[in-house]
Amino acid sequence: MIRRSIAALALVTSAAVVTAQERPANQAAKVATPGAIDAIGPQLTAYFDTWMKNAHVPGLVFGVVRDGRLVVVRGLGVQDVASGVPVTADSSFRIASMSKAFTALAILKLRDAGKLSLDAPAERYVPQMAGWRYPTKDSPRITVADLLHHTAGFVEDNPWGDRQQPLSAQAFTSMLKAGVPFARAPGLKMEYSNFGYATLGRIVSNVSGMPYERYIQREIMAPLEMKSTGYDVINMPQRGRALGYRWQQDAAGQGGWVREPDMADGAFGAMGGVQTSARDYWRWVAFLLSAWPARDDTDTGPVKRGTVRQIVEGANFVETRERPPFLGAPCRQSWAYGKGWFNVADCDLGKVLTHTGGYPGYGSVVALLPEAGVGVFAFANRTYASPVQPAFQALMTLRAAGLASDRPLQVSAGLARAYDAAKASWRSGDPASAPLAVNVPLDRDLARRRADIAALKATVGACAMNEPIAPLSAMEGTFVWACANGAVAGRVQRAPTPALSLQVLEFKPAP
Repeated sequence: MIRRSIAALALVTSAAVVTAQERPANQAAKVATPGAIDAIGPQLTAYFDTWMKNAHVPGLVFGVVRDGRLVVVRGLGVQDVASGVPVTADSSFRIASMSKAFTALAILKLRDAGKLSLDAPAERYVPQMAGWRYPTKDSPRITVADLLHHTAGFVEDNPWGDRQQPLSAQAFTSMLKAGVPFARAPGLKMEYSNFGYATLGRIVSNVSGMPYERYIQREIMAPLEMKSTGYDVINMPQRGRALGYRWQQDAAGQGGWVREPDMADGAFGAMGGVQTSARDYWRWVAFLLSAWPARDDTDTGPVKRGTVRQIVEGANFVETRERPPFLGAPCRQSWAYGKGWFNVADCDLGKVLTHTGGYPGYGSVVALLPEAGVGVFAFANRTYASPVQPAFQALMTLRAAGLASDRPLQVSAGLARAYDAAKASWRSGDPASAPLAVNVPLDRDLARRRADIAALKATVGACAMNEPIAPLSAMEGTFVWACANGAVAGRVQRAPTPALSLQVLEFKPAP
């Protein structure tokens, strides 16, 4: 046992900005903005440094991924309090429940290969579950999707589940055969379950014909060149490991770090057993972000882009929460669990995919803005110390600096034609000059629509009509025209027909 006063330990800081060339082999080169990132780098580092010291964390590493590159990585503090070895981008940390994302994607990859169905009863792939006693006679059988979404009816099990990591495969088989008590019938509520994700690991093993950790390393991690990432921490190289600690105070209020014992990999590793470094993990983040937007490029990743985008799909058990004060003005967020990820809607950040990891000796966090192609992650080596606050502060700062803006939608050829039709209709003053869907004259007759256009033209005068349309989708968009005496706001929406047909054609005075 090692005890050391936080005041007595000199925290060593190492910093590095990764070059623009460091990207996965399957990532195309893109224009970087290293100057802008460099300018806010000290501010981002300050968030994590302050949090680390306040939370009594020995060491931490964080990274920022943008447009397929690791643009910032910083090591703070030490990976071993006894030796004082500093944390670097190559230091390995256990990332606990952030491992669930690998398990979930492995399930989806096996689904794509036709080896399992998400809607099938889980007992089809784990026979030991067939004899379970459900909480009610009308309970539906647990499906693979229930396990992915934490809706199987199991009890929340973080305190217990974390200590099951080294459970043997044989012991887990016995546990599955014996069955478990239920918190409620399946399908009624999302309740986080490590046991459920360990069961998914068993499904990966049974369906793939190899241990889940070997399948994930071979099929996902190796193609992404995650060379120092794995599950067997006892037999992985020890030199670069960030050792795990807990912060403990005595009766006099004096605190110190106590070494947490290492847990070997076992049957519960599918819920939290991954060990990785920032130098490796950013490749995973970049790969996930590369799934957005949907496009026609060749798929080069270990899992199809369309499949990766399905990680956001939840079971519709949505909760709303008041966001933490450190993110600024009050705002209600919505939360739903997808497939290994929480899907969050924030009033400033928009869609956020996030997950934390909490484990004896470690805490971690990852947060992605898929529509912007930006992600932030951080690993710490103190029990349950997940750096959520500085990670989200970093995202907010990147957003405010214009470095994490959502990518604009592209104007489809069909929408461009619809916009041209709207312009022609305005010029002629006759909506019938556009290819109108059958609903338009029924919703408001054409004579009144002509009168509306004439009245608006008389009010605003000549309009430039040179502003591009702002797409809401490939089928709908809005526009604003500057005019001599005001402005016109408009909207077009195509009908769901192959031939161009407008179901919405609007012109209104703009504020």
